[in-house]
Amino acid sequence: ELMTGYTMLRNGGVGNGGQPWVLRWSSRIRLTWLSFTLFIILVFFPLIAHYYLTTIDDADDAGKRIFGPRTGNELCEVKHVQDLCRIRESVSEELLQLEAKRQELNSEIAKLNLKIEACKKSIENAKQDLLQLKNVISQTEHSYKELMAQNQPKLSLPIRLLPDKDDATFPLPKSNRNCRLHNCFDYSRCPLTSGFPVYVYNSDDYPFGSSLDPLIKQAFEATVRTNVYVTENANIACVYIILVGEMQEPVMPKPTELEQQLHSLPYWRTDGHNHLIINLSRKSDTQNFIYNISTGRAMIAQSTFYDVQYRPGFDIVVSPLVHAMSEPNFLEIPPQVPVKRKYLFSFQGEKIESLRSSLQEVRSFEEEIEGNAPADYDDRIITTLKAVQDSKLDFVLVEFTCKNQPKASLPTEWALCGERDDRLELLKLSTFALIITPGDTHLVISAGCAMRLFEALEVGAIPVVLGEQVQLPYNDVIRWNEAALIIPKPRITEVHFLLRSISDNDLLAMRRQGRFLWETYFSTSDNVFSTVLAIIRTRIQIPAAPIREETAVEIPHRSGKAAGTDPNMADNGDLDLGPVETEPPYASPKYLRNFTLTAMDIYRNWNSAPGPFHLFPYTPFDPVLPSEAKFLGSGTGFRPIGGGAGGSGKEFQAALGGNVPREQFTVVMLTYEREEVLMNSLERLNGLPYLNKVVVVWNSPKLPSEDLLWPDIGVPIMVVRTEKNSLNNRFLPWDEIETEAILSIDDDAHLRHDEIMFGFRVWREARDRIVGFPGRYHAWDIPHQSWLYNSNYSCELSMVLTGAAFFHKYYAYLYSYVMPQAIRDMVDEYINCEDIAMNFLVSHLTRKPPIKVTSRWTFRCPGCPQALSHDDSHFHERHKCINFFVKVYGYMPLLYTQFRVDSVLFKTRLPHDKTKCFKFI
Repeated sequence: ELMTGYTMLRNGGVGNGGQPWVLRWSSRIRLTWLSFTLFIILVFFPLIAHYYLTTIDDADDAGKRIFGPRTGNELCEVKHVQDLCRIRESVSEELLQLEAKRQELNSEIAKLNLKIEACKKSIENAKQDLLQLKNVISQTEHSYKELMAQNQPKLSLPIRLLPDKDDATFPLPKSNRNCRLHNCFDYSRCPLTSGFPVYVYNSDDYPFGSSLDPLIKQAFEATVRTNVYVTENANIACVYIILVGEMQEPVMPKPTELEQQLHSLPYWRTDGHNHLIINLSRKSDTQNFIYNISTGRAMIAQSTFYDVQYRPGFDIVVSPLVHAMSEPNFLEIPPQVPVKRKYLFSFQGEKIESLRSSLQEVRSFEEEIEGNAPADYDDRIITTLKAVQDSKLDFVLVEFTCKNQPKASLPTEWALCGERDDRLELLKLSTFALIITPGDTHLVISAGCAMRLFEALEVGAIPVVLGEQVQLPYNDVIRWNEAALIIPKPRITEVHFLLRSISDNDLLAMRRQGRFLWETYFSTSDNVFSTVLAIIRTRIQIPAAPIREETAVEIPHRSGKAAGTDPNMADNGDLDLGPVETEPPYASPKYLRNFTLTAMDIYRNWNSAPGPFHLFPYTPFDPVLPSEAKFLGSGTGFRPIGGGAGGSGKEFQAALGGNVPREQFTVVMLTYEREEVLMNSLERLNGLPYLNKVVVVWNSPKLPSEDLLWPDIGVPIMVVRTEKNSLNNRFLPWDEIETEAILSIDDDAHLRHDEIMFGFRVWREARDRIVGFPGRYHAWDIPHQSWLYNSNYSCELSMVLTGAAFFHKYYAYLYSYVMPQAIRDMVDEYINCEDIAMNFLVSHLTRKPPIKVTSRWTFRCPGCPQALSHDDSHFHERHKCINFFVKVYGYMPLLYTQFRVDSVLFKTRLPHDKTKCFKFI
């Protein structure tokens, strides 16, 4: 029924009595009531709830709270919520710690920023102070230069004088015999700064050239090509040289023809001034064909002179050219010991012509002789010498008649007997060799006498020249009394007594000096020609040309790798090794006496045994006899005493002091394809005081690796490329070595800085010696009668290995250019023994043993690749080297020593203000 009524209302109130408006009104009332009810619920109920929620929790009883926050324990009662709570607590604590650290770091950053600002201010102040110091130094240097300029005169090179081609303006002397340098030599062609240029004529361009001995001409031309003084520009030449002999007799030109050819030389200038005519002799019968030729003002150099022909201080007596195109064979030269040989003295010769008969036959000589002929002592000499031989007091051998046909000779001259080899065998058995001068006293020197002198010096027989009037070769610059006995003929009866009274030490000294003279001035054609030029240059006081240095061809390499610090290098205790140089490297002072050599120095240079010091203008010491050798460094001749300030050990170690207070040394390191070992060795040099530079001698044909990074050790590293693999390269005088002191060191040597500095200080006190660490000695093998090399531990030594040793650069010149080539060839053959050769050389020059420092016996680094010295054949080769070197030198030059240099307080801990001094024991 309800549904029916409702349906009727919706249809407009039709049905159920027809009252549609009642239904419509009733429906509106329901909607209004429903809307009002919803409004009350939606508005007032939230307000009532809000009021209730905000007031219900104000009760004091916390237990009656219904909606308020609860404690953590109450919330965490649930198990899965407890884990979340622990995580929250942990995170909270970490956040608190991080916050504390952040605040701490911020405070530290603030402090560091303050320090940075302070450092920047300090740097700016230091830069200002440095700039001021540089200004002060610059002003001081300027003041020093001004002071030096005020106290020293200004010098400049003189203007070069070049005379005209036809400059014959000198008045001719009354006689050619009166020619001397002051009246027959044109000094204007030879200024001090000219360098002594020499022009040599080509003999083949003139007719007499076809008559010259082929061997002499070939040897002369080969020597000229390599001489430093020879020039091809004749207009600037100081001296003009022409070779005219030895001539071959069948094609020898006539004297008049030769004279015309000489006078027609393009630069003869009418009188031949500044010309030198050389007549070399290879045989004992060389004729003096220049005697009857007018040579004008030309100088003459030959082996035969008459007194009317020889002009002292102008002409030159030269030695015969025996070894024309060959080097002397040192294996055939007898040793200098034993001192006394089988025969006390010997003589073989035959006098073909007497003095009186020669004067009757050679009328051209008699015209020049003034007064009566001298007495002929030859008969008395023969009688006396035969009496000595018959007395049997000593073994002597004298023969006045040749078994075979005697050699051709000049009149009144004792002719040579036999062949050269036979004569040398007799001289090898003779302590003294008699040389009887010609009976004609006007013959001051002959080729036969010069030949006898040459052979005696060659085999170590001390020459005894009978005849004080003789003019021996190079007599104006060589003190012959140190190598020979010159006795007047009237003292022939006292000769035997005199020879027996000479001690063994004096005999050995004379024999050694004679060997030096023979090797330096007689032995080869190059020595003869160089000696002739050196005599003329010395006479006119022109300094010698500088000895050449080896040009270092640098191998490009990359550097920049920071050198590490080796703990073994840094372990120096409290020892102050000296300042590490922060300035650019500085070289040793140069030689300053080029133009101020005195006559005494010149004379002494020529007689200094055993080295040709006249070839070395930049000698580091005044060359005198070995027992008087003085080393002054870089040839300055004088070192100012400016470092001796005294002081305790601390001051001593902080600076070098001494007579040379400012000095550095150069490390020369030989290597061969061991890059890793080399790099380690170079790094160990980092921070080494007083180091000038490092010269690495790259001995391999294979270049270093391109990616190899070389260490930066604070000083230049020069990598030098060599022409061939040779141990001799270790001692080449490289032009990059600018210091006197050289530390030769192997690439696997392991030395501490304090050891190196101690060795450097010791070397400064003995600059003429080898100063090093590993010592060795030689010993005589009695069963085999030979020398042995020994490396066993011993209290005695005679060598210091140059794998770790200091020596003077001067010895590098001598080793490379003066020492016999046969020794360097032996080193190349065995690839061994270069250190022994250097020890032989220095001991031979100084007659002193090397100096060993510290107790170190080996210096090889542990773990390095195996070196050549570990080979079994190493010691056998060194035995052979020592015996060969003894044959070359003629005696054993090595000297034993029991002396070793150590610091008394070495490695001893002392208070800092009482740092120890080095002392020697």
